[in-house]
Amino acid sequence: MPTHTRIRMFNTKDTYPNQALDNDLCQAVRAGNTVYVRGQVGTDFDGNLVGLGDPQAQTEQAMKNLKQLLEEAGSDLSHIVKTTTYIIDPRYREPVYKEVGKWLKGVFPISTGLVVSALGQPQWLMEIDVIAVIPDDWQAK
Repeated sequence: MPTHTRIRMFNTKDTYPNQALDNDLCQAVRAGNTVYVRGQVGTDFDGNLVGLGDPQAQTEQAMKNLKQLLEEAGSDLSHIVKTTTYIIDPRYREPVYKEVGKWLKGVFPISTGLVVSALGQPQWLMEIDVIAVIPDDWQAK
């Protein structure tokens, strides 16, 4: 019996054709009442980049992805307990965090923010991953 549920499984050779990778991954994992969502960027689930050169637009797409993945896992944005946000330029902090704040108004997660030298693809300006819970008495909408 599996210990967790994998959501949106994929292989990196299909999603990163410009790299010589062959790793089996998934977008999210539900383990008990906890949901772990992998880093989301400004790319939709069809592989299209949204917001080339625009950190706010990329963040908006990443948050749309998070919302969808959490709902597929049986949770939602209101149940996020931890965020980790990566930006490649400290000047992106304001547009990225303002956009995240719109989506997480009233949620009050703990948050870690990092400025990194690069992300997995050169066009990505930001990335965010989250951990959420599914309360015992909650039903997904």
